[in-house]
Amino acid sequence: MCVMIKDSLKTLAGGVVMRVGLAQLAPVLGGVEENLRLHEEMIRRADSEQVDLLVFPELSLTGYALGEGTPDAARMATDGDLLALASLAEKTDVVLGFAEESEEHVFYNSAAYLSRGRIQLVHRKTYLPTYGMFQEGRYFGRGSRIRGVDTRFGRVGVVICEEAWHPSVPYLLAQEGVKILLVMANGPVKEGGAELSREPWHRILSTHSMLHSVYTVFVNRAGVEEGVRFFGNSAVFDPFGDKVEEAPLLDSGLFTVDIDLDVLRQARWRMPSALRDEDLDLTLRELERIRESRG
Repeated sequence: MCVMIKDSLKTLAGGVVMRVGLAQLAPVLGGVEENLRLHEEMIRRADSEQVDLLVFPELSLTGYALGEGTPDAARMATDGDLLALASLAEKTDVVLGFAEESEEHVFYNSAAYLSRGRIQLVHRKTYLPTYGMFQEGRYFGRGSRIRGVDTRFGRVGVVICEEAWHPSVPYLLAQEGVKILLVMANGPVKEGGAELSREPWHRILSTHSMLHSVYTVFVNRAGVEEGVRFFGNSAVFDPFGDKVEEAPLLDSGLFTVDIDLDVLRQARWRMPSALRDEDLDLTLRELERIRESRG
């Protein structure tokens, strides 16, 4: 029945249409200058294609497996390179990933939201995978805040890769009033190939969208780094959990998707439990009990 409702609402929807750009690129590992030029080119191209919001993958300015090279590739949030990119973000809002160095010289896997020539938000990744091929906990500090940012499209939240696999992160952002989740990732091809590797990602992102009545924009990198291939296949999911559009597996490029923000309004009318009926006091009380029981 939900699918029928959704289809009928889409034909009636006449709200604000927003064009999202999925910058499914293959950054050069440690090649910040090359990656800066690639970002500049994509931002200018997005401007020419009338993109409202351009989203890059996780660590798009540096590449992923930085290891001991992290200090060389890292930039402070006030660095001229980031400010130069922000100056290009006049018509098109931009979200990019970078290795951030704090004033205390702690390094973070971070994302910056650029709009109207300024850096509006820096989000530091809170959950760092340190298992299998992932060694982020060795090189990065953990972020300690989860906050959205107010934009001309409504409140938007940034989720960096592993954070999407922790239900608390999308939950907190949704309860804060976020309407669009921006999930930036470095999702590798694992055993079984690219198609099998992307399936768990698309399932969980569809679920987040439906549970929280939000749009989810997923941008995953492409290319090969240190012998690891990344599957790309960026995608957008609507508040009913359906896939609006997806980019190709493996290929690099800029892919655009038009989304109707009125669909979000209709989803929240039909399925209001995500926000209207959520009992935060109950959640806080029970979480406190669980934390105490764990000692």
